[in-house]
Amino acid sequence: MIGLSYERLGIIVAFVLVSAAATEAIGVHPLFGAFMAGVCFPRVERLQGAIRTRIYMIVSVLFLPLFYALTGMRTRLDLLNNASIWLWTAVVLVVAIAAKMGGTVIAARCTGQSWQNAMALGALLNTRGLVELVVLNIAYKAHVFSATLFTMFVVMALVTTMMTTPILNLLGVGGAIESI
Repeated sequence: MIGLSYERLGIIVAFVLVSAAATEAIGVHPLFGAFMAGVCFPRVERLQGAIRTRIYMIVSVLFLPLFYALTGMRTRLDLLNNASIWLWTAVVLVVAIAAKMGGTVIAARCTGQSWQNAMALGALLNTRGLVELVVLNIAYKAHVFSATLFTMFVVMALVTTMMTTPILNLLGVGGAIESI
């Protein structure tokens, strides 16, 4: 049986932080270093379960809210200040929905899924959440796009995520998904 002492947990956290710092030092986002540290961990189920149990509370109670707060502070809704920009925000939203949801529905139908299942799958895959916000923050920090475009993308991510449950409920599969 593998125990997870405070010392072992400290070594694991230090390894993750050093990996993140190393990728930052070579010009790659620290997220990739932390990911690679996770890939390097031994595939021992008890050890991974113990790590998840110990770190989950810290991440979900402290770091995740701080990440969302940082994203909220970077989001400048005041930059969406005229009809033209709101029109482009709507275009981004429509294209994002059509591309992800539409593509999923078409692929699901081609594989024999019913319209209801295809639409439900499209709604689920249309959701953009944490990963989208991580990528947006990395790109924004790297000056890939402006604060206005960042805000438009964040609005798109929030709207597409918020519309998932109402679409599933409208399709009559919301309760089935929640029971899983």
